[in-house]
Amino acid sequence: VDHSTLNRWVTFYSPQLEKAFHQKKRRPGDRWRMDETYIKVKGEWKYYYRAVDKQGNTIDFLLTAKRDKAAALRYFTKAIERNGKPGLVNIDKSGSNKAALTQFNEDNNKRVKVRQCKYLNNIIEQDYRRIKRLTRPMLGFKNFNSAQSTLAGIELVAMIKKGQMKKNISRNLSFADQFYALAA
Repeated sequence: VDHSTLNRWVTFYSPQLEKAFHQKKRRPGDRWRMDETYIKVKGEWKYYYRAVDKQGNTIDFLLTAKRDKAAALRYFTKAIERNGKPGLVNIDKSGSNKAALTQFNEDNNKRVKVRQCKYLNNIIEQDYRRIKRLTRPMLGFKNFNSAQSTLAGIELVAMIKKGQMKKNISRNLSFADQFYALAA
């Protein structure tokens, strides 16, 4: 099997597997740590939003072209729709993230507490190491859609390894068995 064939499989099947996984995913904790990092796509830096809960379980992720209030609001809306409302979100000193959470609270009449303390985000900063370790040898992505699909596949495998599938599905199953059960 050629590496380009594997790449086509990843870009084609990752979004489908991610959709199936989110139906079988355990609910995360109500204290989130949110941050963004940079990923190179077509020689330009793009922004990769991620959040984990207090135990280090991945909540959600989103690759965007810009780092502004609209992108952060789109990320928070997606994450809250999929995982429910958190009680508290810890962010760094980014003004766009705080503005997006304030806007979300106003638009939806929800009260999500915002805490800005960069030292409490060490959990997510360490979790980025895995993604950076896997994407660095790729020397950047050539296509934005391919980057989204590949990152979805990387996150999907990490969530399965962390044991984030519901207990009745993943009990006493190996990683390969969980993956095949998800694909079926």
